[in-house]
Amino acid sequence: MINSRTPPEGTVEFATYLADQARLISLPGFRNNVEIIEKNDLSPVTEIDRSVETFVRDMVRKTYPSHGFLGEEFGSFNLDATDLWVVDPIDGTRSFITGWPIWGTLLAKLHNGYPEIGLIDMPAIRERWLGICGKGCTFVDYSGVQQDCRVSSCQTLAQARFYTTNILYFEATDRVKIETLLQATAVPRFGGDCYSYGLLASGYIDLVVEAKLEPYDYFALIPVVESAGGIITDWAGNQLQQGSDGRVIAAATPQLHRAALELLQDT
Repeated sequence: MINSRTPPEGTVEFATYLADQARLISLPGFRNNVEIIEKNDLSPVTEIDRSVETFVRDMVRKTYPSHGFLGEEFGSFNLDATDLWVVDPIDGTRSFITGWPIWGTLLAKLHNGYPEIGLIDMPAIRERWLGICGKGCTFVDYSGVQQDCRVSSCQTLAQARFYTTNILYFEATDRVKIETLLQATAVPRFGGDCYSYGLLASGYIDLVVEAKLEPYDYFALIPVVESAGGIITDWAGNQLQQGSDGRVIAAATPQLHRAALELLQDT
C-alpha cells in the first residue's frame, strides 16, 4: 500500500539536514578503532551509534516537540503521536566496526503509522536515497549528481537478482525457505543491509528478503522502495507496521513479489 500523502513543508528538508549532520558525526569514527560495546542481546554497538541517535533525538524534540521518536539505542518518546520520527543510527554496525564501507543511517518520518519520508544514507561511499510519498525517490551519488529512481521490470524468480542475509542468521524453518529462494533465483547474493534496498530502488537488484528486522530497520526503506515503484511487505504480503514480525520482502514488480511470496509460503 503506497501512502499518497505528501509530507508537510519543511519536514523533507529537516530529514536531509539530520542525515547530513549524522554523516559528519559517524564518518570520523569509521576505520578509527572506536570502542565496541556488547549490548544485552550480544549485538555490537559503538559510541558513534549512540552519538548519532542522541543528536537526532534531541533535534526532533527541539524542532517538533509534539512529534514522537523511535530509536534503536535509547528507546522512544511520544510513540502515540500522530507524527513519529524513526532512526537507526548505523545500520550495519558489524560492517562499520570491521572497516567495510557498506553501512548506513536510516531515517523515517511516519504520519498516522505509515512512513511518508524514508532516507538511506551511506556515509562511507557518499550515496543517498530519499523516498518521499507523492514525489518519488531520488538517488544522490558521491559527486552530488541527483537521479530519479525506478525499479527494474523483472517479473520472474528465474531472472531475479536476489539479496538476502547470511543464511546462518535465519531460524531453521526460515532457512529452508531462503535456501529454496537461493536455488530459484538467477543471481543470489548475501549481505548489503540497507544498501540492498537502495540498489533495488535504483533497478540493480530485483528482490530482497530478510528476517529479524526491527521497525527502525525497515520503516525508512518503505518510502524508498515504494516511491521507486517497488513493493515491500512482510512475508505474508501484509503492510509493514510497528508490530510486524520482522520478516521483510521487497520486490521490483507485483509479479515477482507474488512469486517469491508463494515460494516462501509453500516451502
